Amino acid sequence: MKIAVDGIGGDRAPGEVIKGCVDACEKYDVEIILLGPRELLERELLKYGNISKIIIEDAPQVVAMDEKPTRILHDFKDSAFFKGAKLIKEGQAKAFVSAGNTGAILAASTFIIGRIKGVERPAIATVVPSLKGDVIIIDAGANVVCKPIHLLQFALMGKVYAKNILSIEKPRVGLLSNGEEREKGTELVKKAYSMISEEMPDNFYGNVEGRDIGLGTVDVVVTDGFSGNLVLKAIEGAGKLFTSTLKKSIMDSSFTAKMGALLMRKVFSDLKRRFDYREYGGSFLVGVNGVSVIAHGSSDALAIRNAIRVAMKGVEMNLVEKIEDGLEKET
Repeated sequence: MKIAVDGIGGDRAPGEVIKGCVDACEKYDVEIILLGPRELLERELLKYGNISKIIIEDAPQVVAMDEKPTRILHDFKDSAFFKGAKLIKEGQAKAFVSAGNTGAILAASTFIIGRIKGVERPAIATVVPSLKGDVIIIDAGANVVCKPIHLLQFALMGKVYAKNILSIEKPRVGLLSNGEEREKGTELVKKAYSMISEEMPDNFYGNVEGRDIGLGTVDVVVTDGFSGNLVLKAIEGAGKLFTSTLKKSIMDSSFTAKMGALLMRKVFSDLKRRFDYREYGGSFLVGVNGVSVIAHGSSDALAIRNAIRVAMKGVEMNLVEKIEDGLEKET
């Protein structure tokens, strides 16, 4: 399987990105098409010797994190984003992975790879932990401004994702609001509530609040990209606060408590891993006609390796086809 990877996207590129690619090639049955300025990537890749499963595709134009996404299609045709999307469109790569400019990934994926029929706005579907298992937040940052029809489509795609990729037989779908009552929320939420409840009555739970995400009240949480991204960053911060506070409390405790903590080291390690975004790797951009994975901007080698794993799973599980088929059945 050939996966295209943005070699210079993210805060820790190209070093950590290339290390993650090398690790992925050693661990998985995958070939990497590494995109970015050839000389820069070759110099970094030489540190690992001759890696036959990594091919460099020259993409000399570098897109800054604050660059306007609309310029990608016209002014950055030699960028990793443009070329990565084109590789998928032409069938030369099965998926594209990037920790770079989210707007650029969205623009390239939407207009070069193309959208699935019936989808107006692709959305970022991010998996987060809860007390009852994994929960999908959709949209987690692609669309700041949405219409009710967009939230309905997010709900439908989230349901298909949960059922076919997470193997949840009857996914519960909730709409993020500031209260459980139907009359709560903005006009967008109220209108979306009516549309979702009418379209998918057997799966729609109703409104959910932020706390319901961690409690695992539903399997899919539907929201606009602005609210979704805020929630996602809040969860990430809460996880870091919890693990850091726990570590400090142990270090400041008595000798007996420290010995007890030592005996529970594996438990603490598993807990930390559960809240570590690097273990999840990346998020699918659902609604586009190809597998596109958005990794965290601060991704290190472990996160990149896992993002590649996520991309491979999307290809192996026929994510695009299942969402397309699922949407046709639902609508």
